[in-house]
Amino acid sequence: MDITQLILDDHHQQRRLFALLDEIDRADRETLGLVWNQLADFLEVHAEAEERHFYPSLLRHGQGAGSKADAKGETIDAISDHNDIRDAIARAGQHEVGSDGWFDAVAAARKANSTHMGEEERESLADFRRHAPLQARHELAVRFAAFEAAHRGGIDARDKDPQAYVRRAGG
Repeated sequence: MDITQLILDDHHQQRRLFALLDEIDRADRETLGLVWNQLADFLEVHAEAEERHFYPSLLRHGQGAGSKADAKGETIDAISDHNDIRDAIARAGQHEVGSDGWFDAVAAARKANSTHMGEEERESLADFRRHAPLQARHELAVRFAAFEAAHRGGIDARDKDPQAYVRRAGG
């Protein structure tokens, strides 16, 4: 088991759930709400699992990849992205499911998440695969999976200050 593969698997599931929302009749607000709630919870739990487990380890092992000179830059960008995703999820919660405002907020969440996943896959995950020992990747995967399983019903998601996060995580 490898943390980078678990994160990629989660990304696939996130893309699948956003695509499922595309397939649901806009008038079927009940189904839209059920699928969105599942996706919103999943996005928030996934982000928190990364912030608790993956990014602190990236700060220790990473050396930078893609457009980021170092793991600190990758981490600051990721935490900022997670905040954008959380904010869009919160905006969706301010609108009636199926309304134009709700669809706009869901689209904003999708865009923020797609941007984040692309950057993470090109930069953070590639950096971690290159520099973290396989045993560390395995142990991290176990902790990550356990966290997601324990919190599959959702969490109390809150934005984080990216700079303060990096300082606390040891970057």
